[in-house]
Amino acid sequence: MAIAAGVRKLGRVLLDLLYPPRCVGCGRDGTFYCAACLGAVPRVTPPLCPHCGKPQGTADLCSNCVDHLQSIEGLRSTCLYEGTLREAIHRFKYGNMRALAVPLGDLLVDVWRSVSRGVEVLVPVPLHRRRLRERGYNQSRLLALRLSTSVGVPVVDDALRRIRYTASQTRLGMHERHENVVNAFSCVSDRLQGKRVALVDDVCTTGATLEACGAALRAGGVASVWAVTVARAVQ
Repeated sequence: MAIAAGVRKLGRVLLDLLYPPRCVGCGRDGTFYCAACLGAVPRVTPPLCPHCGKPQGTADLCSNCVDHLQSIEGLRSTCLYEGTLREAIHRFKYGNMRALAVPLGDLLVDVWRSVSRGVEVLVPVPLHRRRLRERGYNQSRLLALRLSTSVGVPVVDDALRRIRYTASQTRLGMHERHENVVNAFSCVSDRLQGKRVALVDDVCTTGATLEACGAALRAGGVASVWAVTVARAVQ
């Protein structure tokens, strides 16, 4: 194992020599996301929907939360999904820039206190095995692992499974997103029974995927489900 770890470390050093880290925002050498660009990303600020955390003009429930049954206790996001953060998440998710899990995962700490009421387990939103083979990694799992190092809550990534391959949510409307992920997830283990869980994902748009995950966890005997995401897309 020591030899394998040494080989991986050497590989990372060689990659840094061939492709030195550059900030996704300003192009500065030496970091994948510099402090200045991170600090300039707009944060999600009140007033918010008290349930899903969507920024809006009032502190009342948003229309989406009024129209749909809720399977999670609440959702909070750190930043707005725009500017350099949108680019960073795109490269992290689709460009194999796994190192961005560190700065992006650290952003989750900013909202952790607002959802951490007795949370015992972090659960990343799972990818379908087909999508996982295509991408090679689950970005939500990497974010959960990074958050875990900061807040000391363990990650369980094998109890919630995506059992149905679904179309990308990107071009779907609000109601289509909810329909697209109905019964797409299943809690396949009893390890989470009676536990207080926090789902972890990169971006929330309508919350449809998180609600579908929450429904599956509830069916599996989970006591409560909260959710945190790095970014919030406001439609």
